[in-house]
Amino acid sequence: MLHYLTIPVTAFQQNCSLVWCDQTMEAAVIDPGGDLERIESAARRLGVSLKAIWLTHAHIDHAGGTGELAQRLHLPIIGPQEGDQFWIDGLPQQSAMFGFPPALAFTPTRWLHDGDQVSIGRETLDVRHCPGHTPGHVVFHAPQIKRCFVGDVLFAGSIGRTDFPQGNHQQLIDSITQRLWPMGDDTVFIPGHGPESTFGRERETNPFVGGT
Repeated sequence: MLHYLTIPVTAFQQNCSLVWCDQTMEAAVIDPGGDLERIESAARRLGVSLKAIWLTHAHIDHAGGTGELAQRLHLPIIGPQEGDQFWIDGLPQQSAMFGFPPALAFTPTRWLHDGDQVSIGRETLDVRHCPGHTPGHVVFHAPQIKRCFVGDVLFAGSIGRTDFPQGNHQQLIDSITQRLWPMGDDTVFIPGHGPESTFGRERETNPFVGGT
């Protein structure tokens, strides 16, 4: 079975997640934005072996620790989609602008596209490309446990910002309604910030996409 643990990191309290297969105890880390010692300590406490980094998008609070962690543990960097290359290239500038520790730019080992899959141990997750917050944003859907790691596409009671470079409000709404909602009302999503919710609850009550 697939398990996960959410670890808020950085001053932005970004929800980094460890996801692992309980048969192999191999794990991936989703969006290691920073506080790498906290992430590695959690992995040791759980007894899991980190095998990959998966990125939803390349904003500093989600990707700031990626280059260092990949170098330190020799991990492949999986994702996001190529549209976020300019955000990756700008990570050193982003870190200085927001007062983060110096961030390393990097080249992902593998870009992700809509309909791809990623695997850890014996578990497989589906990838959906969900642009709008950033052009290359992806989400990781684990239908076997009815969970989806959505980065900054959707939040409990809110949606991702679209006022950043190459953000697009209509694209974001389309991503939510056309790619997240079909995953099912009972699917729990892990957002990039704040508490978990379900797609069904957001369809009913979220003021930005409720009723869609």
